[in-house]
Amino acid sequence: MPVDIVFETHSLTEDNEAGRATGWLGGRLSADGRRFAAELGARQRPGVAALFSSDLARARETVTIAFPEPDFPVLYDWRLRECDYGELNGRPAGAVHADRSAFLHTPYPGGESWEQAVARVGWFLDDLRRRWDGTRVLVVGHVATRLGLEHRITGTPLAIVLNAEFGWQEGWEYRLG
Repeated sequence: MPVDIVFETHSLTEDNEAGRATGWLGGRLSADGRRFAAELGARQRPGVAALFSSDLARARETVTIAFPEPDFPVLYDWRLRECDYGELNGRPAGAVHADRSAFLHTPYPGGESWEQAVARVGWFLDDLRRRWDGTRVLVVGHVATRLGLEHRITGTPLAIVLNAEFGWQEGWEYRLG
């Protein structure tokens, strides 16, 4: 049986508002981000068997606000982290993302490539299928998490997914067969 996945990005952060690419740094939600996190909890609670989240602080804060007293397991997993920009973590987003294609296979200095980040999400999905088959789960993560879901589940080539315009929305739905 398939696993139905609802993916949500962590909520809006102070770094997002300041135009910084947080990467593997923790980050903190902004005032608007805390409000958006509460809205996420209201719209995503029904039918969730488990919640899986990146272990980075901004994702954990999103989950804690969205689900203060969950009636399902909440599991934090490092494989759902953002791409590690290495020496560029916390730098201006425009500079970090100016040419993401250059880091498709080549790691950021002191960090990882998009290919490596997406592979982590693939390992997570392999484990998810084995344990949560036939359920609906919520995943909270980052751009790299969404790229990994999109690439691995839909089969869209990573180069295409990486260069597609990111448009935030209230959840993406996937079916992992």
